[in-house]
Amino acid sequence: MLSRGMENWQSGFPVANPIMLNVDIDNDYMLLFDLLASPETYGKRDSDKLIFERLQKEFEAARASQTQEICLDGDQWNDGLLATIRERVHMEVERRAMPGDANVLADSDFQEKITYKVGSKVICCLEGARIGIQYETSFAGEPCEPYHCVLESKSFLEKMTVLEHTIPFFLPIREAENDLLSSNAMRFIDHVGELLQAYVDRREQVRLIKELYGNQIGELYHSLPYHMIEFVVDDSDCKITVCLRYADLVLVLPTRVKVLAWPTSQFKKDSISAPSPARLSYAEDALRNMSLPEAYAEIVLNLPQALRQMFQHGGSC
Repeated sequence: MLSRGMENWQSGFPVANPIMLNVDIDNDYMLLFDLLASPETYGKRDSDKLIFERLQKEFEAARASQTQEICLDGDQWNDGLLATIRERVHMEVERRAMPGDANVLADSDFQEKITYKVGSKVICCLEGARIGIQYETSFAGEPCEPYHCVLESKSFLEKMTVLEHTIPFFLPIREAENDLLSSNAMRFIDHVGELLQAYVDRREQVRLIKELYGNQIGELYHSLPYHMIEFVVDDSDCKITVCLRYADLVLVLPTRVKVLAWPTSQFKKDSISAPSPARLSYAEDALRNMSLPEAYAEIVLNLPQALRQMFQHGGSC
């Protein structure tokens, strides 16, 4: 059974202890999160919230003090530009360490404070040889919450590391750091943005079907990253179970889909032989190719005809 009732995860801050459960779904053993509230994790939540508020203020101050914001398209965002940003933050640290007169003289080269906007990412130079990335997420054209990642290196020649961030703990930022940051920092920055946007998209799809069709959905379960989703639709003629799996956390459409219709006693009475649960192929196709709210509407629209064809003519899975 997947973790239930994650509405409080909208902010990305943990609200409970992650307990790993071993469950058997479709013969695949998966490790899933369940949540049990505890005082320690409420303290962690408060700490994460403070980090978010502090970084949000720091990013807002950096953008307010900028002299120029450069919007980059396509090939303009490249390793060369990232190297220039790194060099700039280290030169600023060196300038601040100069004696007073030299500091004033060198300041003419650093009067410009530039931030860079690359799609939904805002990249700025922060004090202390740090590079800040703010990820702006959205759903259906409407803005959602921002996330932050701060990179640091001791010198221009040393590899960068993730100093702090506000990214939900269940997204694999440390794995991405180990795999990408030292070898391809630009790819790391882009990949984290893809993880965040896909997570928000999956989460908001679930929120929307609950908002639009909550009275039709009997049960709904999901993992913390929303890469495993299950729900039950209670129809008067049958019970529909939907199981979605996303093979990669950067995906917004599922890679594995199973939709089963379980006939009620009325269907069993009307059938010549008791039908088995039937697989709804049209529903699975819709879920593979449409957003969850769109697919749900398509499924409900065609459900009566599909059920009649399968059960009243002895169909089975």
